[in-house]
Amino acid sequence: MRPPLRYYVLDRGDQLSVDLAEQFHTLAAQHHFEMDAESPNIVISIGGDGTMLHAFQTFIDRISDIAFVGVHTGHLGFYSDWKADELPELVELMSNSILSEDIPPRIVKYPLLELTIHKKSGTTSHIALNEFTLKGVDGTLVAQIDINDQLFEMFRGDGICISTPSGSTAYNKSLGGAMVHPTIEALQIAEIASINNRIYRTMGSPLLLPKHHHSDIYSRKDQRLLLTVDHKNFTIDDLISVSCQVSKQKISFARYRPYPFWNRVRSAFLEE
Repeated sequence: MRPPLRYYVLDRGDQLSVDLAEQFHTLAAQHHFEMDAESPNIVISIGGDGTMLHAFQTFIDRISDIAFVGVHTGHLGFYSDWKADELPELVELMSNSILSEDIPPRIVKYPLLELTIHKKSGTTSHIALNEFTLKGVDGTLVAQIDINDQLFEMFRGDGICISTPSGSTAYNKSLGGAMVHPTIEALQIAEIASINNRIYRTMGSPLLLPKHHHSDIYSRKDQRLLLTVDHKNFTIDDLISVSCQVSKQKISFARYRPYPFWNRVRSAFLEE
């Protein structure tokens, strides 16, 4: 028999999500799960995909030791396998996986995006689950984009979005980016309303870079910029560059039942 499951629940804060969190705690106690806010094995996100992003960033320093499970309070999301009325089934399957070595959860790992932000005032690093965006605040963004330390293009427009495969169905999709299976280790660069003339020339289409490639975005004028990493916003007026690559770390999701990615895509975008 395996040791007791240590879990933590993070909810969206609305009444339904709070009630579901309390229900989960009650069910978990009946199965002798241990609530552990410091070092859980499993983190349960109750709400929506935004709640999962918050859960991911909350445990960013321990993602190699944690598997996430999403419970959606509306329609099933891209990070959520379970609906609100399915908590008893989820907890039962979690309990069975502890009692029997023959039915462990399937752990799937998705690649992440690693950013290094170089400013005149210092350097910071971030990990993104969905995407990173860079936009002009007072006007258009003017930036040089390098790929593998070689000049690729000079960009002028509203901004740049760099997404992970699992984030390709979010903001990236609305920009005309491709939906990428979340197990593919790559990053995607998508333009936000680029301007093309004889000085600024861009590809005008999204680019996919494999995990051993990297991209650097250099600020090419004094400009105030809005930098967003998943749901966190930063305003920067002294940016030098942002370096982007596929992270060596991955996020883990515990799958207690199959829910193929393309079924999620069909459910989210094609079914009424």
